[in-house]
Amino acid sequence: MEKELIIDVCSTEVSIALLDNHRLIELNKEQNDGNYSVGDVYIGKVKRIMPALNAAFVDIGDEKDAFIHYLDLGLSFKALDYFTRSIGQSRNHQALYSDIKLGDILEKEGKISDVLKPGQFIVAQIVKEPISTKGSRLTSEISIAGRNMVLIPFADKVSISQKITSKEEKKRLERLVYSILPPNYGVIIRTVAEGKRAAVLDGELKSLIKKWEDSWSKIAKAKPPQLLFTENSRTTTILRDLLNDSFSSIEVNDETMFNEIREYISLIAPDKEKIVKLYKGGTPIFDHFEINRQIKSAFGKVVPIKQGAYLVIEHTEALHVIDVNSGIRAKSGSDQEQNSFDVNMSAADEIARQLKLRDMGGIIVVDFIDMDSNENKIKLFKHMQDLMQSDRAKHNILPLTKFGLLQITRQRVRPATEINTTENCPSCNGTGKIASSLLIDETIERKLAYYVKEKKIKSFVLKVNPILAAYLSKGLFSIKYKWAKKYKCSIKIEPHTDNALLEVKWYTNNEEKLED
Repeated sequence: MEKELIIDVCSTEVSIALLDNHRLIELNKEQNDGNYSVGDVYIGKVKRIMPALNAAFVDIGDEKDAFIHYLDLGLSFKALDYFTRSIGQSRNHQALYSDIKLGDILEKEGKISDVLKPGQFIVAQIVKEPISTKGSRLTSEISIAGRNMVLIPFADKVSISQKITSKEEKKRLERLVYSILPPNYGVIIRTVAEGKRAAVLDGELKSLIKKWEDSWSKIAKAKPPQLLFTENSRTTTILRDLLNDSFSSIEVNDETMFNEIREYISLIAPDKEKIVKLYKGGTPIFDHFEINRQIKSAFGKVVPIKQGAYLVIEHTEALHVIDVNSGIRAKSGSDQEQNSFDVNMSAADEIARQLKLRDMGGIIVVDFIDMDSNENKIKLFKHMQDLMQSDRAKHNILPLTKFGLLQITRQRVRPATEINTTENCPSCNGTGKIASSLLIDETIERKLAYYVKEKKIKSFVLKVNPILAAYLSKGLFSIKYKWAKKYKCSIKIEPHTDNALLEVKWYTNNEEKLED
């Protein structure tokens, strides 16, 4: 499989499309408007304590206060809180941090009112973006992700990804990281670190520590709410997590972004630097790679699958519902059970893609076509599990119920991506009703009189549907002729098949479009 990353940079946002064998499987949009993003670390001010929820609301500068639960404070919150309160009075921040004792951990069954008070400053990281009426979700267990490892301040443990199966490699990585790890830092070693040399891991660890330590001066002088540091951009985050040997190309249409990506890849995977290319084509980059066409077909309410089958996707506040329909496929073949199984298997492929493409989170309920065979139900369930293995979001899949429903929970860290793929009907302007065809000539004449008398325009080109053009131009004394004589003006009727039946576009003789 060949993967391509196509990046469209414009003034308001950066759109990032991930293609697998030229098929769109992920779409991310990064706004250039200072939105609050997952991974950003703030120093905020506690606004309200909610004892009933064992949680607090924190002002981080957003219009909606962020939310932090007692269990999200982290076991080492007392150490973080002491550091936050003491750093302003300390001249040697490094010594202050290194000398902090981590033994006094937070009780699991404690109360938030015993730890936080209104007006208190708190360092916290966004783990879930604002969604609907809810503010951001926070944690005070700060983590700073790199390509090979995740740095955790106020910790002292090295954990290793379970996907690294070699015991010898686990021991090597553990010994290596412990030997270079300063006091009061913990690390999670990621899967991609397998086989990496000491110099690579040491360099990355130092850069992650520097990112955290650079924020200390801001904490010392902070006037909350204030941003301390941000996660990498969505583009570099995707590269950090996904870049591997299957990537064949990264195309970007902006020179500044091109240089940033090339510099970042030279750090994390020097051998891949040559796959970054600056797009200089005349057509928009998403049109050139046929991404816009795929977006229009994939983000509608109805999503086609194969051979007439389709999905219907509905979104509500609490959950997403996906209905699988066989369509015309039901009429082909005599084996209904096999037919239903085939459609469901194809639907599972598309559903796994849609979850990532739209970044759908929370509860997802899929209504598959009913099947009688338990063996087929088990095959479908396992197939769905296999398809979701490549999904980076945490998820859980339950077996099919007796009603043919599959329930999925998927990590919800940002609002689902919704793209409106419909347009208002030019005839009814979205109302669902159009003027009577018997009155169309009266409607056109009223507008003609307005342009002649109020705007003093004397020559017109009317671009209309061929049927309406024939109706207005028919006969020696046509409607067009009568209007031209009555209003002492020049009227030219041009038939256009693109126009809806009763749609009229008004232009002057020099092709200047007229507005109402």
